[in-house]
Amino acid sequence: MNQRAIILLVVITLIVVAGIIAMTLVLTPEQTNPAVDVAVEFANAAGQGDDDTAFALLGEDLQAYVLENCPDASVSACIDDYTPPEWGDMISSVYRRNRPVGRDWEILLISTYEENQGFAGVCIFTYVEEVTEDDWRVTSWSGFVSCDGSNSGIGGLSQPDAPNRAP
Repeated sequence: MNQRAIILLVVITLIVVAGIIAMTLVLTPEQTNPAVDVAVEFANAAGQGDDDTAFALLGEDLQAYVLENCPDASVSACIDDYTPPEWGDMISSVYRRNRPVGRDWEILLISTYEENQGFAGVCIFTYVEEVTEDDWRVTSWSGFVSCDGSNSGIGGLSQPDAPNRAP
């Protein structure tokens, strides 16, 4: 009787562990980390000309930067200036990887453009902070460079001297 109880307990434990592993594999980072969701939404909005959405996802200092430094105070105009016209328009941005910095997140995205950047992609770095409870904002960005270039990973694009760093 005691041996049956142990076997049953082991089987139940294995089922629970398998369920947890399966859920972890099924859920994407966007579904489990709101900072990632904000980064992806920001990059897609900015890359596709939706300034209202992109601007609303920025922290106050980055909003001030955009107003002072971007053509026509437009987030998408800044982004467009970073990428060569021969790449064409951005198709979409997706999550690539992240790493925590205390409660904040460094998030690397990869974007596909219409021409010449579909395979290697375009790497975008965002720093996302929780400015108030459950209100995540992009507080800096860099990159918008070909992912096959040197220092195009999260380590290189998180540096203060990274290309297209704002602010």
